[in-house]
Amino acid sequence: MGNLIVSQSPHAHGSDSVEKSMYGVIIALLPALLASFYFFGLGSLIVCLVSVAACVFFEWAICKALLKREPTLLDGSAIVTGLLLGMNLPSNFPLWMIIVGSLIAIGVGKMTFGGLGQNPFNPALVGRCFLLVSFPTAMTTWPKEGMNMTFLDAATDANTGATPLALMQQAVKGDASALDKLPTAWDMFIGNMQGGGAGTIGEICALALLLGLAFMLWRKIITWHIPVSIIGTVFVIAGILYLVDDKQFADPFQVIFAGGLMLGAIFMATDYATSPMTHKGQLIYGVSIGVLTIIIRNWGAYPEGMSFAILIMNAFTPLINTYVKPKRFGEVLVKE
Repeated sequence: MGNLIVSQSPHAHGSDSVEKSMYGVIIALLPALLASFYFFGLGSLIVCLVSVAACVFFEWAICKALLKREPTLLDGSAIVTGLLLGMNLPSNFPLWMIIVGSLIAIGVGKMTFGGLGQNPFNPALVGRCFLLVSFPTAMTTWPKEGMNMTFLDAATDANTGATPLALMQQAVKGDASALDKLPTAWDMFIGNMQGGGAGTIGEICALALLLGLAFMLWRKIITWHIPVSIIGTVFVIAGILYLVDDKQFADPFQVIFAGGLMLGAIFMATDYATSPMTHKGQLIYGVSIGVLTIIIRNWGAYPEGMSFAILIMNAFTPLINTYVKPKRFGEVLVKE
């Protein structure tokens, strides 16, 4: 007769699992993936497939060869990392660089710390930021919407253009005409970039990302606290800046629909392992990401600040969890 091991109370039983959550995120990403295929064509599909395949392979290889344990590929986490990394890249990104980024995302961002649930930083963002610092030209060579551009065309300057974020940063630095070249907020919402640089695969259509958010909220994969606090903070600060000087700062709706803000707020800042446990902590985390994003976008070296803001707050998550704790189960507060 085997030993019966009983853990401490409280005990709860539910139908949630890592697999259900991960595959739910994959389903939520499908509208954005389909939108990217519509706007970018075959290039977006190639980048995402290579990224997913490389992430799955590296997780399997590291588990088998280095950690000497059975791979956990069926939980879907490597697929999610691959999709998110791919969606943070241009559709004309060189394939060998995708493989390098996947190795960094899985090998450094995830498996170095022990695997799923033990990583302090979002693995896909670790891979993206490594690629951005290592290969800045390739990471900022943006295909125009509708060019059906792949890595084979990456060196063709005629097929690239300035993104809305680049135009916003030019305006902050004194180019008075830059904001006039921006697409309208509605066009950015539906993915119509009017011939300019369309950015990364996953940021092209805010509407598709919001459909993914609605699905995850409905399935209770995430709560509203992180995405709403990030988007709301950016909207409020951008609105104040716009009221101060509408020639230098863009409309707040254009700001929240531009770049990777929606993608990061919905799919990467909400990563279970790297975000705070309590709702209050998640609000602090989200507001801080929003503030950092605005600062980096307007006054930093890179037009996009979302990735760096999330990674910075990933580092603060343990501190937030330490000082923003839930009440113990059954605890009664007695007022003196």
